[in-house]
Amino acid sequence: MAADGGHRSLFGEILDWMLAPLLVIWPISVALTWLVAQGIASKPYDRELGEMARSLGLQVASEPRPSQGKDRYALSPEAAALLRADESDTVYYQVLSAQGQLLSGDQALPGPALDDSITPWELRFRDDEVGHDTVRVAYLWVTPEIGGVKGAPVAPTGAAPLLVQVAETLGKRSRLTNEIIKGVILPQFVILPLAVLLVWLALARGIAPLNELQRRIRSRDSSDLSPIDERRIPDEVAPLVHAINDLLLRLDQSIRSQKHFLADAAHQLKTPLAGLRTQAELAQREIDEGRGSPAELKRSLQQISLSSQRAAHMVNQLLAMARAEDQEHASRRVEVNLPELAMETVRDFVPRALDKRLDLGYEGPDAEHAGLRLYGHPILIRELIRNLVDNALLYTPPGGTITVRVVEDPFGQVCVLQVEDSGPGIAESERDKVFQPFYRALGTQVDGSGLGLAIVREIAQQHDAELTLDDARPRRPGFIEPEGVGPGACFTIRFHAQATARRDGENAS
Repeated sequence: MAADGGHRSLFGEILDWMLAPLLVIWPISVALTWLVAQGIASKPYDRELGEMARSLGLQVASEPRPSQGKDRYALSPEAAALLRADESDTVYYQVLSAQGQLLSGDQALPGPALDDSITPWELRFRDDEVGHDTVRVAYLWVTPEIGGVKGAPVAPTGAAPLLVQVAETLGKRSRLTNEIIKGVILPQFVILPLAVLLVWLALARGIAPLNELQRRIRSRDSSDLSPIDERRIPDEVAPLVHAINDLLLRLDQSIRSQKHFLADAAHQLKTPLAGLRTQAELAQREIDEGRGSPAELKRSLQQISLSSQRAAHMVNQLLAMARAEDQEHASRRVEVNLPELAMETVRDFVPRALDKRLDLGYEGPDAEHAGLRLYGHPILIRELIRNLVDNALLYTPPGGTITVRVVEDPFGQVCVLQVEDSGPGIAESERDKVFQPFYRALGTQVDGSGLGLAIVREIAQQHDAELTLDDARPRRPGFIEPEGVGPGACFTIRFHAQATARRDGENAS
């Protein structure tokens, strides 16, 4: 049973599965009752019919052997009148010789089957037909007595047995069978609707807690993500409610995280936008007062440009973060050439590295001779490399070095990306915090958004990659590093990879 819109009704489903067996079993019950009623109705009448056949057999066996003739075993008028006394059914009798010759009775009554064995004085029953009427036949083989000892027949040597048959139509039996059927079946017409009603009421009462649970959920405010009370629900629904509570908990955590992220994003955007507005208002006031020199206006415009660049960078980082968190977007994976993406990213950042007097380079196989490929989203992986290089450029002092490295596993299991710098490094106590959105290490004067490493971690998680952060070089207490050289930071990402065919030229070599 389905409700409107294709939804399945649990109430209707249970009701169908409970009533359908009843509707199937009821006709079977009627048929079985009919068969049992026929057996019950036949027993007393079979007993009476058998007594009649046995009495007739004793009479036939006790008579002296008369002269030859058709009616030599004819019943007395009193016995014949007794057989015809039943007004409901017709009674037939017959006496046959062993050769099948009619000695007395009704010619129309058929005999037993030819393969029926002859056992004297064994009473048997069968169903047969006389004309168009179905009859019940009781028959037995009898042998003439010696000495007229009634009830203890002893056959003389060589005496041929005689067949005695008594049959009656089935009128009384049918009426008794119908009475039994009515007595059993008619109450079921009252009991079955009553059972359906009781089942309906029981289901309605059993599903009432579900309706109450539905009412409690519908009455909630859209902002209420507190767990559903599991104490007032049936045990069968408890796993479902527990799963819903788990979902509500994760949804509440996600919404809180998003609210916190949006609040931090608004706070971070407020600074460059406030500087942009301040510089614009200052330049406008100096122009209005007529005392703004071209140099001062140029400086204001430069500050406006710098503030707009910071705001644009922040917006781009927010978009990258949203793109990294998009599960559907990240699930569209293709074969990615990691060395090619790394080299392209390094080339893009070379001008900026030269401006800061940094040595930016790449180590690893080139794009054409890379032996491993990984499956992922190329835009996200490019964004991951860009954020790692950008972070290294921000924190590495002039004169330092930055190396982007791709290392291939000779066993073909992983493809490793490393971005290593010679900057001040990151203390162990802060290595987990730097991957949080908008977190920046204390004591640094770097102007960044605080989102780069958070984006790196999100993209790594989307690709089931392992992200680790270590010092590039061991820290030596009391040792003063030269200019541009520090313990540095080494970010390592291990991607799952698989081997790919090498170039034909390399195979030939």
